[in-house]
Amino acid sequence: MSHKALWSGRFKESLSKAALNFSTSIDLDKQLYQEDIAGSIAHVEMLSVCRIISAQEARRIRNALKAIQKEIETGKFQLSDDFEDIHLAIEHRLIQKIGPLGGKLHTGRSRNDQIALDERLYLRTSARELQKLITHLQRVLLYKSEKYFSVLMPGYTHVQRAQPVLLSHHLLAYVSMFDRDYDRLNDCLRRANKSPLGAAALAGTSFPIDRLRVARKLGFDGIVENSIDAVSDRDYLLECVSSCSILAMHLSRLAEELVLWSTREFAFVDISDAYTTGSSIMPQKKNPDIAELIRGKTGKVYGNLMNLLTMMKALPLAYNKDMQEDKAPFFDTMNTIRTSLFVMSHMFVHTEFRKDHLEEELRNDFTTATDVADYLVRKGLPFRAAHEITGKIVSYCIDHRMYFGNLDLETLRTFSKHFEADIFDHLLPHQSVEQKRSAGSTSPQEVKKQIVHWTRILKARK
Repeated sequence: MSHKALWSGRFKESLSKAALNFSTSIDLDKQLYQEDIAGSIAHVEMLSVCRIISAQEARRIRNALKAIQKEIETGKFQLSDDFEDIHLAIEHRLIQKIGPLGGKLHTGRSRNDQIALDERLYLRTSARELQKLITHLQRVLLYKSEKYFSVLMPGYTHVQRAQPVLLSHHLLAYVSMFDRDYDRLNDCLRRANKSPLGAAALAGTSFPIDRLRVARKLGFDGIVENSIDAVSDRDYLLECVSSCSILAMHLSRLAEELVLWSTREFAFVDISDAYTTGSSIMPQKKNPDIAELIRGKTGKVYGNLMNLLTMMKALPLAYNKDMQEDKAPFFDTMNTIRTSLFVMSHMFVHTEFRKDHLEEELRNDFTTATDVADYLVRKGLPFRAAHEITGKIVSYCIDHRMYFGNLDLETLRTFSKHFEADIFDHLLPHQSVEQKRSAGSTSPQEVKKQIVHWTRILKARK
């Protein structure tokens, strides 16, 4: 090591280069320099208020910390691998700048509560950023729902055509899904927004510090009450990454639909050239690579969750060095979700739906079969009997290479005498959609209600 370790008092030998390289975390936790300095400033101001250090000493330390932050941001102070972590790097630079006084900064705290604080601050900022990106994607989906409001499409189950739905209804389903992701992050923030600082290594401190004052200064809702709990758990990270895993799953499902819909077999959408790529050997190809990458990156997020869960599963209280390994999966998850949300929003803005083809596909299928069965139920038949009769009509049409629109009343009455002339008000896809009555259905009236609802919700968000 090129400098004396701040914990070296009881050691006769310096940490070997191999051990330092193996144990250092600064390549990752240097991302926390802003949080670390913010926490240190709040801590030193509290030490002054509690008369543990003087106001003049606190002022000198605070000014030096602000100067160090500028040095990091301008590149004057390099956070090299010679330091174990961001905490020791900043404290070492502080002592370089103002001498032994810098050593007073660490009074009443430990790196154990310091890193827990930094991570909670970083989580808070990152989760709120993700929420803004979620809201932006929801607004894009809402915009497309309004733009294509009158467009019908086949709804699917088992990747088989099922019933006609409004395209808007399909897109708004994702708005609802992403809104639950937004709420899950809110729940995570509620539990994570407690300050661990002042727990010290695990037992608290004998100095008369004011933990609540620091918590309020940093915008926390309170403190983690138990000092052992404050430094020995990472459930706030686990909860955040778990929420992000569900969010990644929703992104992956939407990406998968774009991949399918952009094939010639579906041909429902045209994705802009700006979000597709070609082939190095096949000149005709237009590949939905960006959607595929969003889908693929979901596996990384799942892996990060399992990484964190496995790391924590057998750790005795309180802090263990294993917990240093929490940052790589956490940071990677935040970055992966951040970029996936950003790219998905922009790709969807530049994705157009092929209205004529969507409706043509509906005409050439049997997606109103349930409406035919429901018609017979309203004529007095039990649903199971109506279901069987309609199935036989579908089979007849397939055998004769025709669709419902080709049937006449005489043919329909060979299957059931309950068919009357008004059956033709139930055979076409647009009639099916118009006749839905249940709340939250695909009827234009209900979908308009959804659009009004989400417009109000999303407009209220900053």
